[in-house]
Amino acid sequence: MTDVVVPKWGATMDEATIVQWLKGVGDRVAEDEPIAEMETDKATAEIVSPVGGTVVEVLVPQDADVVVGQVIARIDPDGGGAP
Repeated sequence: MTDVVVPKWGATMDEATIVQWLKGVGDRVAEDEPIAEMETDKATAEIVSPVGGTVVEVLVPQDADVVVGQVIARIDPDGGGAP
């Protein structure tokens, strides 16, 4: 499994909000493909997948507050058996 973590965007960023999931459990993703949108006090940007594979867990709901380094999803780089 590969963890998807909240990235740090800028020296003052400590927390953000997941505003929208673009991918859900069972969805295939490519490396660097956007999987969620995150909003800080200064910007909205996409969180991208660190690997290609299948999303197997989404650990925080939409509109949840998250902190830098928090694991928000897990991806099975082998595809999790999905076609």
